[in-house]
Amino acid sequence: MEVGLQDGWTIGRRILPTTGGNVVTFSTVNYLAIVIAAAVAWLASAAWYMSLSRHYTAALAKTPQQMAEDRKKPGAFLPYVYALVANVIIAWMLAGLLAHLGVGQVTPRNGIVSAAFLWFGFVLTTMTVNYSFSGRDRRLLFIDLGNWLIVLVVIGAVIGAIGA
Repeated sequence: MEVGLQDGWTIGRRILPTTGGNVVTFSTVNYLAIVIAAAVAWLASAAWYMSLSRHYTAALAKTPQQMAEDRKKPGAFLPYVYALVANVIIAWMLAGLLAHLGVGQVTPRNGIVSAAFLWFGFVLTTMTVNYSFSGRDRRLLFIDLGNWLIVLVVIGAVIGAIGA
């Protein structure tokens, strides 16, 4: 299905100028790679938080018993769903960004480097500001920053290995 736009572009399988000139095409993204990258990053994130659960619980000023009770509350599973959905969106956006590097440039190295730059420029900065204003325990900031670095780097590596 193609939709014509006011300025002469057509959106469908390709993006084409309709008024002469060179054909402009944008790479399509590999949706299988996106789903795989999101799932692998979600599992890596789970391993990260499980390995730091004692520190995370302490930084929240909760006991293990309180955490166990929290897991029994209705909707306690929702943060895991949100995390997976967030990973899919992140993988989709990173795949699109990597595709813009050009033909032959979607590599594990470029995926990892791009992911690290995005983490440094957007995640580190915004989370630091948010945690500073909220007054949350600094340990939570470091644990969460580490998580998002892992998520981005894993997604970048997988997208780079499989292809955008």
